[in-house]
Amino acid sequence: MTKQYWLVKSEPEAYSWADLLKEGETDWTGVRNYQARIHLNAMRKGDRVFFYESVSTKAVVGITEVTEIATEDKTADKQGWVSVKLKAVKAIAQPVTLARVKEEKSLADIALIRQSRLSVMPLSKDEFTQIVNLGKKGA
Repeated sequence: MTKQYWLVKSEPEAYSWADLLKEGETDWTGVRNYQARIHLNAMRKGDRVFFYESVSTKAVVGITEVTEIATEDKTADKQGWVSVKLKAVKAIAQPVTLARVKEEKSLADIALIRQSRLSVMPLSKDEFTQIVNLGKKGA
C-alpha cells in the first residue's frame, strides 16, 4: 500500500510537540469532529503525520508516524470515536508557520487553509514534501 500523509493539530497548552518528544509515543485521543474521525479511520500503520501546534504557535513543528491504526477512543463518552497511536519521528528544523504556508502559491488548496478548523486532515505527497522542504529552508 502507498504511504499516506496527514496533519494533526494540537493546542500546545493542552499537548505540545515537546510533550510528544518526552513521551515518544501517544494515543491521539479527543477528536470529536465527524470529518476528522473519517480521517483517523483512514490512517494506516507507517503513514507520516505532521504535528501542527495551533493557537499560539501556528506552525508545523514535527513529523510523526502512525504506529497503531484506529481503535476505540477510551476518552470518549459515546461509542464510535477513535484514536490512533502516533510516535515522534523528528522535529522540523525550522517550524513552518501558517503565514509561510499561505505565502506559498502551490499550497493554496491545502486543507490547512481551506478547512482551518479541522484537527485531522489529509495531505498529498507533494504538499507533505513541500512543507518538509520549507522546514529545511526556514521562513
